[in-house]
Amino acid sequence: MINGTSASTPAAKATSAVSGIAHNSSSISATSISVASNTTASAASSIAPSSTTSADCTFCTVPPGYTAEDWPAPLHVADQFPPRWRDAHRKARTFLAGWSVQEKVDIVTGAGWMQGRCVGNTKPIPARNWTGLCLQDSPLGVRFADYVSAFPAGINAAATFDKRLLRDRGYAMGQEFKGKGINVALGPMTNMGRVAAGGRNWEGFGADPYLSGIATYETIIGMQKAGVQATTKHYIANEQERNRTTSSSNIDDRTMREIYAHPFLRAVQAHSAAFMCSYNLVNGSWASQNSKMINGILKTDWGYGGYIMSDWDATHSGVHGVLSGLDMDMPGDIGMNGGLTSYFGPNLTEAVRNGSVSVDRLDDMAQRIVAAWYLVGQDKGYPDVNFDSWKGQNEHVDVQDDHYKLIRLMGAASTVLLKNTDGALPLKKPRSIALIGEDMGPAPNGPNGFPDRGGISGTFAMGWGSGTTNFPYLVDPLQAISFRAQQDRSTLNWHLNNWDLAGAAKVASGADVALVGVNSVSGEQYITVNGNIGDRNNLSAWHNGDALIRAVAARNNNTVVVVHSVGPMSMDWVDHENITAVLWAGLPGQESGNALVDILWGAYNPSGRLPYTIAAKYTDYSAAIEYVNTNKPPQTNVNYTEGLFVDYRHFLKEDITPLFGFGFGLSYTSFAISNVQVMDRRKRVVEDDGESEKPVKIGRLMTRALHRKRWTVRADVTNTGGINGCEVPQLYLVYPPEAGEPPRVLRDFVRVNLDPGETTTVEFALSRYDVSIWDVERQEYVVPDGEYGVLVAKHAFEEEAAMGTFCPGRC
Repeated sequence: MINGTSASTPAAKATSAVSGIAHNSSSISATSISVASNTTASAASSIAPSSTTSADCTFCTVPPGYTAEDWPAPLHVADQFPPRWRDAHRKARTFLAGWSVQEKVDIVTGAGWMQGRCVGNTKPIPARNWTGLCLQDSPLGVRFADYVSAFPAGINAAATFDKRLLRDRGYAMGQEFKGKGINVALGPMTNMGRVAAGGRNWEGFGADPYLSGIATYETIIGMQKAGVQATTKHYIANEQERNRTTSSSNIDDRTMREIYAHPFLRAVQAHSAAFMCSYNLVNGSWASQNSKMINGILKTDWGYGGYIMSDWDATHSGVHGVLSGLDMDMPGDIGMNGGLTSYFGPNLTEAVRNGSVSVDRLDDMAQRIVAAWYLVGQDKGYPDVNFDSWKGQNEHVDVQDDHYKLIRLMGAASTVLLKNTDGALPLKKPRSIALIGEDMGPAPNGPNGFPDRGGISGTFAMGWGSGTTNFPYLVDPLQAISFRAQQDRSTLNWHLNNWDLAGAAKVASGADVALVGVNSVSGEQYITVNGNIGDRNNLSAWHNGDALIRAVAARNNNTVVVVHSVGPMSMDWVDHENITAVLWAGLPGQESGNALVDILWGAYNPSGRLPYTIAAKYTDYSAAIEYVNTNKPPQTNVNYTEGLFVDYRHFLKEDITPLFGFGFGLSYTSFAISNVQVMDRRKRVVEDDGESEKPVKIGRLMTRALHRKRWTVRADVTNTGGINGCEVPQLYLVYPPEAGEPPRVLRDFVRVNLDPGETTTVEFALSRYDVSIWDVERQEYVVPDGEYGVLVAKHAFEEEAAMGTFCPGRC
């Protein structure tokens, strides 16, 4: 989404969708586990000839085997949806009976930019008792409103590796959206973080599809339990901000299915009310009119029952978009021109009347939107919108409740202890403390001094762009540490200038501990900060932060570094002998300083885990931002040539040692994992699991036989240290070598709290889907033959991880 200005996107002139992706790969010995895959056009398994361009993008290069076949919208299929969706559609169909074409068009068309109290609005139809919909950012709290909370960012939520906290955060945010009268929350954001410098990575849940998928699932469950509709975005492959409105993300079929689509599949399983398409093209076809991705995968293969909206001003056509599966145009006008013109609206009405779009397809669009309204119970007693994003009209309803407690807890739970030499932390009532760096102090103009947080001054607790909210307050480290120092009668001195290195060194010299704060910032491309167009230009600390750390460490032999960052940073100073501890605090939200104090003084034992890998050098990563775009018209090919090998998967494949690996995090205590066991719940060959199931046309890749839990993995976890703490055992799967998978891949995790000496048994479950790979030729999931390994590890790179083996297919 953008703020106030139109995205610079050329109008689409395509006459047919370029849809589908296929990647020719050698066949391996495997057991098929697709359930009655039908061979209609919407589930085709043939591979088309190679192509180098597409109808939507004359400059785009698409992967070999890319097919230009149209995938029709599945109609009259509500009886095949899961029970909750089926019931919601039945109610919606009854509610819409007798409505005119114009009335149904009003449901699916946005009212126009700034033509209502929310960032997105649909028109009310009083004669039908339809109040219209209010759609509002953001994934971490309500945007453009007062008396709301600023929650930890998605990247911090993921770093907790705690399913309960993820759901609690979703529920608390959902309560606040509902309290403001918002029908549709524009989150969660579940893109992958393919590139370490990606501008909006901080809104999402990290660089692994299973971590992101679990976090997405739990967030949606929480939000919709509170009564607000969740919008999962951005579908799909919006992995950089630079040229996001003109670039084509070119991805082979297997990588698409196993990496980038997986979190969205989990959103479907959570019954996400809505999906938002991304700005970019996908294999040469605009995401908002890519019939393969919308009709083929989302609505047919996965049997999704909700609706698909465009991102703001990302609709490129009317008829073509509708036939490709787009259900709602946001904000409803072309170029965000105040509602003057629309690809939908009157043009859609005329298209239905002249037969270009069938009445059945319009009915399907409207029914999906109204069904989502019923799904979360918004037909009964839902509050009216009580704020205005643009004008002074505001009832100032306080929806914060006691959510500051959860925010503080999650801020601490998401903090990752990266280094702790000789027990430097927790602090033990130091007599003197030096607090160094502008990130440790308040912003001179307050935490909301920059619109949409599009600037950096003082401590950093949120990225910039439409994925933000206003801070009700922001507890900076200086404020919180001052209070603690007063309690302990410690002497506290500070120096908040990053550029006066001599002054910083002077304050640090002689202190019992020097706490140095640095940051690295990014956001959405419509705001440029310090020359960074959304994506970061590099991974260095901002505002001379690296030099500041070295200057302080040169003068104080107990230097503790605190990092507030959107993602990985260069840390070539980490091995300095005087740097005794390093904390990654991320973007913890409004209780930032208090959460930091809880960690520093040991009120909370660190248990956060890295949701991505921190490399020793930037060139170690498998992908980078495509900064250069010289095409006329400007269109960039972003070729995902690394395939399955994203983040830690690439490091393991290439045997590159990272600085800190995915899933890594230290504690003030120690743990041991042992006694891994794998048990088959069904005791029969895998191909027999689906025999009793009938053939399906809709949702063929969401069947119970494919996704029910089949294998149980157990392991013992023991607290071998001296204090209470949490461990996060992580389940990694090791495929047979012939499968062509990365050396190990995350499949689940659990967080356990243990007293000293206590042992507990943790349990994981694996489905056939979890042990499968995507077979491009068959267009179905298959289980490779051979012996699998299971690792219950503390992080992705642990060499001494406890291991077990099993054979889900043929051995």
